Amino acid sequence: MHICFLTSEYPKPGHPHGGVGTFLQILARNLVKHQIRVSIVGLNFTDEYEEAMDQGVHVFRLKPRKLKPFTWYLTFDSVNSKIKEIHQKTPINIVESTELGLAFIKKIPGIKYLIRMNGGHHFFAESENRGIDPWKGFQEKRSFKKADLVFGVSEYVINHTLKYLDFSSKKGPVIFNPANLENFYKADPSRLVKGRIFFAGTVCEKKGVRQLILAFPKIKKEFPESELYIAGRDWFFKDGKSYIEYLKSSQIDESVRDSIKFLGPVANHELPKYIEEAEICAYPSHMEAMPLAWIEVLSMGKAFLGSSLGPGPEVIQDHVNGRVCNAKDEEDVAKVLLEMLSDKESNLKMAEQARKDVFERFAIDKLVLKNIELFNKVSSK
Repeated sequence: MHICFLTSEYPKPGHPHGGVGTFLQILARNLVKHQIRVSIVGLNFTDEYEEAMDQGVHVFRLKPRKLKPFTWYLTFDSVNSKIKEIHQKTPINIVESTELGLAFIKKIPGIKYLIRMNGGHHFFAESENRGIDPWKGFQEKRSFKKADLVFGVSEYVINHTLKYLDFSSKKGPVIFNPANLENFYKADPSRLVKGRIFFAGTVCEKKGVRQLILAFPKIKKEFPESELYIAGRDWFFKDGKSYIEYLKSSQIDESVRDSIKFLGPVANHELPKYIEEAEICAYPSHMEAMPLAWIEVLSMGKAFLGSSLGPGPEVIQDHVNGRVCNAKDEEDVAKVLLEMLSDKESNLKMAEQARKDVFERFAIDKLVLKNIELFNKVSSK
């Protein structure tokens, strides 16, 4: 079997990437271990064409072709040409993309086309309180029409997207994102730094980092040793203004300024060190499709605060394997964090259960088999 994933987020050393890229690399490497050929096709991070092998995964990074207003057409033309070329050499069984990825893909007879929903334009528009961009909305609808099967990384992303796009006739199963148990290990309690709260993710509004910052003065008042570490790449407003600078200039109370540290982008393989040192990992995002970053923390057996919004309850059972809060309400964020800092015994019990749960529901050796089962079923039709 030969699977071709369409993405420009596949990790490349020296360049930042998001959770989708991390997840896809984990899945692709493990599919190869099961004798499945995997190709990755997407745009390069730099202005050149490259091919690379990543533990058996053949990565094709296409040279970006920029000519406004035809960039989109040139991009899909490059992708279509590469898919055709690969298919002629080694026939492809399945092409998989995220929500917008199939919009202008030319379907080749014999290949099945899948969408794995990780949260598309319609899905996130509501959580970010913005309207549907006509061009992106058109592309997403067109992409869904081309798909032979649409499946998701959580019940929430499937059901929420169904409110905007009708794909009920081609709806597939839920397959969770796996935990990267190669990089993330059981945390050593002796390395814990008392009072340290750690956040990792893109530093933007929908990740809940602003509410975490606004809640922090109350934490600092009750637990003076507390400090907040924030790891992640910056996000920029349409006018080019930095979100991190916005937080520093208007959202951080002067009384806690010296106790909040922005670490900048941290490579995925370096995250365990920061997670291990934290007393609590707090990722109170407003909306996720299936938060891979949460699963990474839970796999290390750490006290964790997530969000009650979106698919949060599919990952966290409150008071059992972690805590959840209303991520859009800084008062609730502060309340739950104070409860956690006041009850270290409960934190230890939840952390132990969290690691056990990850091995039961999110381990790659189990989830890769579910992916293979789906691919076999689809390609045999």
